[in-house]
Amino acid sequence: MNKLKNYGIILASGTGSRYGADIPKQFIKIAGKTILEHTIEIFEKSSNIDEIIIVITPEYRLKAEDILLKNNYKKVSKILNGGETRKESSYIGISSIDDEEANIVIHDCARPFLTQRIIDDCIKALEKYDAIDVAIPSADTIIKIKDNIIENIPNRAVLRRGQTPQCFKLSLIKKAHELSKNDKNFTDDCGLIVKYNLGEVYVVEGDTENIKVTYPSDIFMADKLFQIRSNLYPSNIGLEKLKDKVIVIFGGTSGIGEATANLAKEYKAKIYTPSLRNDCDITNYNQIEKYLKKVFEENKKIDYVINSAGILSMGKLVERKIEDIQKDININYIGSINVVKAAIPYIKQSKGSMQLYASSSYTRGRALYSTYSSTKAGIVNLVQALAEELYTEDIRINVINPERTATPMRFKAFGKEPEGSLLQPEKVAEASLKTLLSDLTGQVIDVKRD
Repeated sequence: MNKLKNYGIILASGTGSRYGADIPKQFIKIAGKTILEHTIEIFEKSSNIDEIIIVITPEYRLKAEDILLKNNYKKVSKILNGGETRKESSYIGISSIDDEEANIVIHDCARPFLTQRIIDDCIKALEKYDAIDVAIPSADTIIKIKDNIIENIPNRAVLRRGQTPQCFKLSLIKKAHELSKNDKNFTDDCGLIVKYNLGEVYVVEGDTENIKVTYPSDIFMADKLFQIRSNLYPSNIGLEKLKDKVIVIFGGTSGIGEATANLAKEYKAKIYTPSLRNDCDITNYNQIEKYLKKVFEENKKIDYVINSAGILSMGKLVERKIEDIQKDININYIGSINVVKAAIPYIKQSKGSMQLYASSSYTRGRALYSTYSSTKAGIVNLVQALAEELYTEDIRINVINPERTATPMRFKAFGKEPEGSLLQPEKVAEASLKTLLSDLTGQVIDVKRD
């Protein structure tokens, strides 16, 4: 028996009326990319998806085509104009497949946090069942009401909250849509299987992070999810690609920056490490601009720019001198803005990448280190905003977020710490360089101890 082909159908034809924006929510950007891009990439990276079919809002077809051209996806085989309803759009996607039989994975574009595990579990389940739903247990008690009076409180143990994807054998879901052509009471595709008693619908465990972006507040939640979820660096990228690349590393004479410079040199990259010693202060925009211009004139290009320079000071805000607080902000935050702004013209020419550094304290302010943790939170927001601003310029920018790392700066701030409790700067250096070489942008890359 021939192996069935697996089709991913992404429904992106909603108008976003509940979202209330000027454009459909699938074109809203989160972490430097549109929701549509995030969702396509999930299917593009899945080893279990053979082809991707996108059903789009007709008025935004050209915008979607521009996204496809820019990203050069390999699996997208069709982009179809959607219908007036979700049901019609689903039917359009299903009807475009000519195979006699296939596995169909239908997913709402507005769920950009779908995991590979869910896709894999669905495809596996289709070996035994012809219809699959994805759901999670309800954390809340569900009540049934009439005229605002409780009629019944169902047993929460047997209730689930539905998600997508929903998956089917092609012949079954086609039959369901044919039977329901005149049926206006439609909720989702699995509902048709149940309503017309066409077979069992098996439920695959979903994920609490597989949220649907429906309202403006959901964008905020989605943005936070991209910030805090564990984005590990792409470890399969070979550092030999660094050969002959020109890399400028601000803060490259100590700690993580020095480790990154040393590792890049091993792979034959040409490294520059500006510092106060060679008259380049990151709090002085003109000095940065002058230094980068000199590097460019020597090499006719600058491929990558990194800023790992930072300062870690302790003290209650009320007790610290304003001059010291301003110094923290100038080095840890304004310095990064200076570096990025001065580097943009050169990175634009090379279609390269830039990189900044956060800290594990960026997600929550830490007492006695208020200026440090708040500037690191600012760095994360800066990178996410810049990834969106620079999206059309072919400039990538990410932020590396290492665990507590064994650097001279940390030693001066905390003294000796238990052996093995700290991340080694060499591991952060490897993550930094592999992220530079990747196609990631707007991401917080967590680096952790093994």
